[in-house]
Amino acid sequence: MAFQPWQGGQPAQPHQTPAMRASHADRERTVDVLKAGFAEGRLAQGEYEQRIGRAYQAQTHAELQMLVADLPTGPVAQSQFEPRPVPATFMPVAPMPVIPQTNSSATAALVCGILTPVTWGVTAIPAVILGHKARAEIRRTGERGEGQALTGVVLGWLGIGGWALFILMMMVALVSHGG
Repeated sequence: MAFQPWQGGQPAQPHQTPAMRASHADRERTVDVLKAGFAEGRLAQGEYEQRIGRAYQAQTHAELQMLVADLPTGPVAQSQFEPRPVPATFMPVAPMPVIPQTNSSATAALVCGILTPVTWGVTAIPAVILGHKARAEIRRTGERGEGQALTGVVLGWLGIGGWALFILMMMVALVSHGG
């Protein structure tokens, strides 16, 4: 709405006279209209900065109205079939990348593998089984945890090999002492 001088005792705006002093809130509303105009490409950078400066220095509603007279002060009516442009200030930021989950069987395989020496090898077989299961699931689903699964398998086989070696040595010792 362009500023219009007094005509027949009617103010330019319904509730404000042009000579009425502007408040800080009035200046901020004007700056918001200027920001929207700049974001929509209606104002060049230099003109935008100049108008912002003048808005903060304005003393009356008339001065503020002159700064936004050539800009829409609200939503512009558009056909329902036209795509509505989104001002750059309201554009969404790039979406966060989706990080795949870590396979729970891989985590369990790693825990069982680490616990193998503490549990006297009881968790070695579950570490191997869970590790192989996890690796197959990871290949199929693209989840994370390949390193955990592989570590669980290796620690599990080392635990099984350690027990096999221990049993073998015990048998050799029994045979050599018993014979």
